Amino acid sequence: MTLAELQQVAVSAGMPLFTARQIADWLYVKQVDSIDRMTNISLKFRAGLSEHYEVRLSPPAHAAASADGTVKYLFEVSDGHFVEAVYIPDGDRATLCISSQVGCKMGCVFCMTGRQHYTASLTAGEILNQILSLPGKENLTNVVFMGMGEPLDNLKNVLAVQEILTSPWGLAWSPKRITISTVGLRRELKQLIEGCECHIAVSLHAPTPEKRRELIPAEKAFSMTEMLEVLGRYDFSHQRRLSFEYTMFEGVNDSIDDARQLVRTLQGLSCRVNLIRFHAIPDSPLRPVPEEKMVEFRDWLTGHGVFATIRASRGEDIWAACGMLSTAANEKTEPDNSRI
Repeated sequence: MTLAELQQVAVSAGMPLFTARQIADWLYVKQVDSIDRMTNISLKFRAGLSEHYEVRLSPPAHAAASADGTVKYLFEVSDGHFVEAVYIPDGDRATLCISSQVGCKMGCVFCMTGRQHYTASLTAGEILNQILSLPGKENLTNVVFMGMGEPLDNLKNVLAVQEILTSPWGLAWSPKRITISTVGLRRELKQLIEGCECHIAVSLHAPTPEKRRELIPAEKAFSMTEMLEVLGRYDFSHQRRLSFEYTMFEGVNDSIDDARQLVRTLQGLSCRVNLIRFHAIPDSPLRPVPEEKMVEFRDWLTGHGVFATIRASRGEDIWAACGMLSTAANEKTEPDNSRI
């Protein structure tokens, strides 16, 4: 719960309003596992809270560790469904990629989560649980909402989690430790930009609307042209980062002409492009792009004014593609043990 929600709890229970901050301190600073341990709250009020609320974490149901140190965690959520979170250590940084939904409505053709279709949006508690129940959570430096689901399709709960993470009464993180990804739901994108100071990553994956529509069916409803027009109204030239995710597919979006069109599309925006290696998924005609061609594409973009990087490929030996492990769990099938 956010502080405002905890204040509502306090008022409805007949407690002084300041008790909400005390509860927040126990939940997010001291991170106790029981209402009984909130010792600066009277026994009477603790008993009343315990009748209606509980404090607990749900540990991962399964973990698959990669040879490169990446760990994919499987969490059980409501109604017996499963979602994924991926822990990625990298030198003095450790990033956790978390989910916001079971399945997804966007239907991206290169994503296993899209094949699950949409089942449910996670509660703020189910999202936050992926962070707070993580083994070794004290090593975390960054969190990215790039796991299962479209974060802006669950914007209320995503914003609640980022408020808890960044508020002084919560975990007091800098918002620069958090990146929220989206395919670009126009109205919600505006709310996100104005409602928090986190970094924003846009799933672009194509240089033109026509090519993007082939990869992301949601392009029909959420046009990249309108999305880019919204982004152009805001200043991303300072500490807040705007990036575009661009998964590369052989013969689809990897030519120099594609790079040229991408530069034209992003003209005027202060941004970077993250080039992503495609992790092949079952029954897909899409294929990864050779390393040398990705380097050529990156260098062409950077040489023509768009800063680009190639994201390191991690965890390919543990079903690294988003949705792979949870699809097996949700369908009650056995993963391929040779890949775990």
